[in-house]
Amino acid sequence: MEKYSPKIDAYIEKSQDFAKPILHYIREIVHEFCPDAEETMKWSFPHFIYKGKNLCAMASFKQHCTFGFWLEKEMKTMQEITQDIEKNSMFSLGKITQVGDLPSKPQLKKAIKEAMELTNMGVTMKKAAPSKTEMETPDYFQDALNAQPKAKDFFEKASPSFRKEYIAWVSEAKTEATRNKRLEQSLEWIAEGKSRNWKYQKK
Repeated sequence: MEKYSPKIDAYIEKSQDFAKPILHYIREIVHEFCPDAEETMKWSFPHFIYKGKNLCAMASFKQHCTFGFWLEKEMKTMQEITQDIEKNSMFSLGKITQVGDLPSKPQLKKAIKEAMELTNMGVTMKKAAPSKTEMETPDYFQDALNAQPKAKDFFEKASPSFRKEYIAWVSEAKTEATRNKRLEQSLEWIAEGKSRNWKYQKK
């Protein structure tokens, strides 16, 4: 694992123009206040790792970015920061469309330091937090679902893990052609009520 991963460079480069300065800013802030942080890609979006544990993560979508801490439910700083924020995205900081939507630098420093302290203390994320296992549906995936009501209906009623497996499989495609092929296959299986790995499940 590296402090600055080429995979994160590539992720930022492929992001929408509005998202690039936001992602660059978050990245530098994390490294400034957590010099030991390392970078990796998990579930198709950038994570910052501290002492082998997920510290925080960021992601970009067509019209917004998200940023948050894995232990934010245990963090007093995050509870103070997010009390007036509408909870409408992957993490509790909401949908970020510009650097100004992020907490102030002193607030971010306090939050990062608190997350590090909790990690040092061995605090782990509580299992009973389904929102943390939920993966946000990319816009292109949602658009495709909207065009196929049967698949959309089943997908929305399915478990978070069911959705996550399909979103991850499609998102991790190396080329647009592969992504489109996987998306088409996914919609077909979802409409039939099949899980991503239905071929390997015992009958």
